[in-house]
Amino acid sequence: MMREMATETPVRDLIDFETREGRMRYLEQAFRTHLEGRVLDVGCDVRTLAKLRPELDYVGVDAGGTPDLTIDLEKSPRLPFEDANFDMVVCAEVLEHLDNLHQIFGELVRVTKKKLLISLPNCWTAARRPLSRGKGGIGHYGLPHERPADRHKWFFSLAEARDFTRAMAQRHGLRILETRVSEKPRPILVRALRRLRHPVNEHYLNLYAHTYWVLYERADSR
Repeated sequence: MMREMATETPVRDLIDFETREGRMRYLEQAFRTHLEGRVLDVGCDVRTLAKLRPELDYVGVDAGGTPDLTIDLEKSPRLPFEDANFDMVVCAEVLEHLDNLHQIFGELVRVTKKKLLISLPNCWTAARRPLSRGKGGIGHYGLPHERPADRHKWFFSLAEARDFTRAMAQRHGLRILETRVSEKPRPILVRALRRLRHPVNEHYLNLYAHTYWVLYERADSR
């Protein structure tokens, strides 16, 4: 049974990530105080976080872009690092691209000795308009004429992302330190009308929020 998302009281941020760099700039600002020591960035693309925080002992891995280490997580599902090798592991907008996301989540937990930060998209918000209009496509899905280099492998709502992250916390002995919900900026009147139409917080967020952020801490890190 779904629980009311308001019981978790996530931080609400009105922001639009137009680029991957913009997403990482938000991450650095929102979670600045937790980014310290040795940091692993899984899905680093062009190492934006390292450029924003050059003082970090940073390692970036990805299948493309300009990582420190090139890894295809579906072909090499074990991260090539020792247990508890990093103070902080970051994995932003990556898990939804992987068939083996449950296994990789376990790897993220294995290699951190303190904290883990992940983000997941709300797939429902991208589908809302094309479904209501009966035409168009949904980003990262569809049926392209040629096999894409990458795509989303899972389709889920924000509530499902929340329930998944809670279940992973219980499975892997993690504490949830902070959650954030990102929503694209809209005029106050538009947001108010949406609230009137969808007064249940969970329903509203499933339709209009676009990213769910979770900061974990290992229960054995203190």
